[in-house]
Amino acid sequence: MVGTLALIIGLSTLIFTVVLSLFSSFSFVTLGILVVAFNILQWLISPYIIDALYRTRELPENENPRLHEIVANLSQKSNIKEPRLMLAQIPIPNAFAYGSPIAGNRVAVTTGLLKTLETEEVEAVIGHELGHLKHKDVQLMMFVSLLPALLYYIGYSLIWSSMLRGQREQSSSGAVLGFGFMAFSWILSTCRRI
Repeated sequence: MVGTLALIIGLSTLIFTVVLSLFSSFSFVTLGILVVAFNILQWLISPYIIDALYRTRELPENENPRLHEIVANLSQKSNIKEPRLMLAQIPIPNAFAYGSPIAGNRVAVTTGLLKTLETEEVEAVIGHELGHLKHKDVQLMMFVSLLPALLYYIGYSLIWSSMLRGQREQSSSGAVLGFGFMAFSWILSTCRRI
């Protein structure tokens, strides 16, 4: 876990170094402030970003009492605080655990999962997700999952800004750099799944 966290912080440091160098604003103080602020802010607000991306909402107990009972029982058996139960309106069967000190821990299930699996299978999936909360995998995954997305959007922005600039030499170098960021984010997200 410490090695992965060091890799993620190292990659964000590299990215900020490249960006600051491109804008001729590089200094170690600026770099240090940006890296620390970015990683702490990302860790704290990432659950809200995930809620927005997956359009999750908190699942009231009266809407699915059996699922709330499963989460409560498994949380008690795992000796962890019961997380907030979230529902994502996605037809693909999936579940995921996420959280931060500000947002608290959450477990989300998709409508596809609830429609596809039997109750015992849903219980096994929830147990797996609660295991991630118990072993603090959630905090690490917040860093790992959002960094490729950030790189992709930086690359995307560089491509569009270079195209809109209209200057041929600057445009091509910005586009190459943008495609480089996007390719690197794809490689990073692929490695994360292995």
